[in-house]
Amino acid sequence: MTDRRKLLFLVSEDWFFISHFLVTAQAAIHAGFDVRVALRVKDEARVKTIEDAGVKLIRINHVRGFGSPLAMLGDIGNYARVIRGVAPDVLHLVSLRIVLFGAVAGILAGARKRLHAVTGLGVMGASTSAKAKIARRVIGFLLRYPLNGRNVRLVFENADDPISLGLNPNDPRHVTVGGAGVDPDAWAVAPLPPGRPLKLALVARMVESKGVIEAVEAVQAARRQGADVTLDLYGDPDPENPRSITEATLRQWSQHDGIAWHGRTLDIARVWRDHHIALVPSRGGEGLPRSLLEAAASGRAILTTSTPGCDTYVRDGIEGLIVPPADVPALTKAILRFCADPTLVTACAQAARARLNDGFTTAAVTAKFVAVYQELARSR
Repeated sequence: MTDRRKLLFLVSEDWFFISHFLVTAQAAIHAGFDVRVALRVKDEARVKTIEDAGVKLIRINHVRGFGSPLAMLGDIGNYARVIRGVAPDVLHLVSLRIVLFGAVAGILAGARKRLHAVTGLGVMGASTSAKAKIARRVIGFLLRYPLNGRNVRLVFENADDPISLGLNPNDPRHVTVGGAGVDPDAWAVAPLPPGRPLKLALVARMVESKGVIEAVEAVQAARRQGADVTLDLYGDPDPENPRSITEATLRQWSQHDGIAWHGRTLDIARVWRDHHIALVPSRGGEGLPRSLLEAAASGRAILTTSTPGCDTYVRDGIEGLIVPPADVPALTKAILRFCADPTLVTACAQAARARLNDGFTTAAVTAKFVAVYQELARSR
């Protein structure tokens, strides 16, 4: 009997691996891989969740963001030590930062067969500044040349991100997946709440890039114009993010009529049972927000922005409404449109659920990943 092929995930933190890649890891186990994950543990309870799924966990400490040159070199060295210790047949790097540093570590450690999963471009992807444009070109160059290879595959969550990086979107070594995917059978479609007010919910980390400020301002503006609409915010601040919204600000917003911050919730299904519309006013830089997919799976209309990933799933007037990012007047107008047209809310809700079958289910996403793992494992 031959040894099982080893697949190593290199991921930022425990919660992200569980929410976005644990199902994929389990699918790889079923396909015959011995799966390990190296990540930073933030909650010991999550260790059991990962290990109970059959995944071996390796603890690492690394910084978020790009940090100082010394911190970056330290992380590359730590990644290389882990990779050498595991000697994986396939190395799966997750998120842009880990793709860049993990690819260098993989080259140093002799891991030629790599999957580079770019789950979004972050602030660099959302910005139109000259500095951001240069950064995108530099990173695109690195991914296309020194960090590339015959046995390297690039995975994106939308078709726009490779173009933003100056890469060829038709390169056969590039794979596009429907975000993390969701299982439609795990999300029941409840009837929309009866009557008024029109209830909007935003589920995300409470950081500026998620469009939280615009959401609050737009709902307040709509209410000033007579709209019977409310907004509930679900999620915690992110102290490690320099553009996190403070708890004091969130509590201050909650003192206003029609706005309520509830903190993080584990019962996302209840959130969508209690609301009509998912508000996803991203400023950009995301791959494909999981919160958007979960709302769609729950049969809820989506109000989002014309940013990569969000407008991959939502088509304006079909699954929801699309407005430019960071545009409070346009967001207010879209809220007023939904308030005035309950039939549009219902039609978009039904279409949002049906859209999952266009490649955004867990089964479709995991099948693509496992196919890449198997292809790389067989390659020479």
